[in-house]
Amino acid sequence: MAVTSQQRQTGLRQQPLVLLVVVLLFCSAMVARLVWMQLLEGARFRELADENRIRLVPRSPIRGRLLDRKGRVLATSKLSYTLYVEPRLVSDSAWPGLRDRLAALLNLKPDVLDQRRDRGVDRDGYRTTLALNLKPEQVLRFREQASTLQGAQVDVEILRHYPHGTLASHALGYTQPITEQEYEALAEKGYKIRDRIGRTGVEAAYETHLRGKWGGQMLEVNAMGEVQRNLGDRPSVAGKDLTLTLDLDLQRAAELSLADKPGGAVVALDPEDGSILALASKPGFDPNFFSKLITTQKEYDALFSNPKKPLLSRAMNPYDPGSTWKPVTAMAGMESGKFPPDTKLHTTACITYGGHCFPDHNGVGFGTIGYADALRFSSNTFFYQVGVGVGSLALKQAADQLGFQQKTGIEIGWEESVGLVGDERWAAKGRGWAAPGSVPWIPEDMASASIGQSVVQITPLQLARAYAVFANGGWLVTPHLAKGQTNWLDAEHRRKVAIKPSTLKTIREGLRKVVSAGTGFGLNGPGIPPAAGKTGTAEDSTGGADHAWFGTYAPYPEGEIVVVAFAQNTPGGGSVHALPMAKTVLAAWEKTRQR
Repeated sequence: MAVTSQQRQTGLRQQPLVLLVVVLLFCSAMVARLVWMQLLEGARFRELADENRIRLVPRSPIRGRLLDRKGRVLATSKLSYTLYVEPRLVSDSAWPGLRDRLAALLNLKPDVLDQRRDRGVDRDGYRTTLALNLKPEQVLRFREQASTLQGAQVDVEILRHYPHGTLASHALGYTQPITEQEYEALAEKGYKIRDRIGRTGVEAAYETHLRGKWGGQMLEVNAMGEVQRNLGDRPSVAGKDLTLTLDLDLQRAAELSLADKPGGAVVALDPEDGSILALASKPGFDPNFFSKLITTQKEYDALFSNPKKPLLSRAMNPYDPGSTWKPVTAMAGMESGKFPPDTKLHTTACITYGGHCFPDHNGVGFGTIGYADALRFSSNTFFYQVGVGVGSLALKQAADQLGFQQKTGIEIGWEESVGLVGDERWAAKGRGWAAPGSVPWIPEDMASASIGQSVVQITPLQLARAYAVFANGGWLVTPHLAKGQTNWLDAEHRRKVAIKPSTLKTIREGLRKVVSAGTGFGLNGPGIPPAAGKTGTAEDSTGGADHAWFGTYAPYPEGEIVVVAFAQNTPGGGSVHALPMAKTVLAAWEKTRQR
């Protein structure tokens, strides 16, 4: 018993030591934890604390406006109010009550609110869109009750707005939300995940000029998310307005001229410096579609899967040009020296090349004629002889001089095709689809190329640029859509074409005869200045109905405007369908000159 008592006393004497060790270990752990939190991880935990205490409310910039050459608005921005909920502030049990209050207050459907909440958070990662485009009275009612609607908020969105709808849609383009991949690349340039970016057209080409800079508020909030005070405010910086070369009146006239056509394009430009006065394409689209915050898959498919391809700019897509190409063949003939300006050739009902007899369009020919009358009557057999006589390389050289089979230099050039001017070297390489040497260049190819068929495909914009050479006395200009962004008369954007004065004079006289007493006579009339031009009817090499073309410049001889009208798959001839389109635009232009 004595031993047992002594052991108990020894154990009792050791208990304080054990407790002390435990306390020291516990305190050491606490100190170590505090050291780790305060010294080693202090900066990170202060940042996390600030994120819980401080809320950054971004303010999106107002995008710069797009204006026509006279300052009229083509694209602007508008405010749209959106209802959101922050899921982290609204539990599943609290949601039904908030939902019913919002539905009653703002006249919304509870089941729709449920559906939208179930989609999860938006791309910004912290809130969910419940309702779009709230009316002013809805916003006011929400503001009055906002303090009792915990977790809900109404925020303003700045959306792109195109007041004229489809007008000039391919030239203006549209904006779209930035993708995650784009955000990763552009975040360092100030873009936000909620940002919108110019996707096509001028909106994309001048994105940096138009977009502006984000601003925001730094707010201190409590644990309930209620704002305690404003810690700082940095206003957003609006983007810069951009004045375009487009003329709203001419653009309207161009699109009106396309109204009864299944498809087509109209290009009007200033031949002196390449300013585009109108750029129309049909079918078109409403760029306001892309400003919607939410689109259904059905709406999206109706636009992007439409077989009519409304997003395709016909003005920059290549087609068989038909007889509007004949001035190029004339240039090749004269510049080669083989068919000088005073050449006279006998025209007949048809001329045989290879195994095919290529006809003249009137079935009998036009007798012995020169260049001017060949253009006036649009004689096929005259130009067959010239084209076959000079060969494909000479024709290709003339085409290159006039800017074909190359991009025009327009700011929205990524949407532009270079087209095709086939020659013997191209054929030897396989024509783009066959084995090299398997489909050689034959006389039939050359005959077709001479009148703009089969192996020649150009865009309406390219043709307008080429006709500007005839209008301005021999300068190849760069078409452009924005005013004042660079010197469009410098050597980089305007170069002299190596064309003999006699060649230029002969082509000009022929184009004038087309309008004064030839296939383009219908262009004459009250309110139309004296003009030169060329009609064209082209077989569609893809198998569709014929295309109708007309290219013109006015006043003659020193043109101030070039107009190219193209009616896609509209059989009947250029003088019947395309010429009246160009006439509508010229009449509108003449009115603007009288003001």
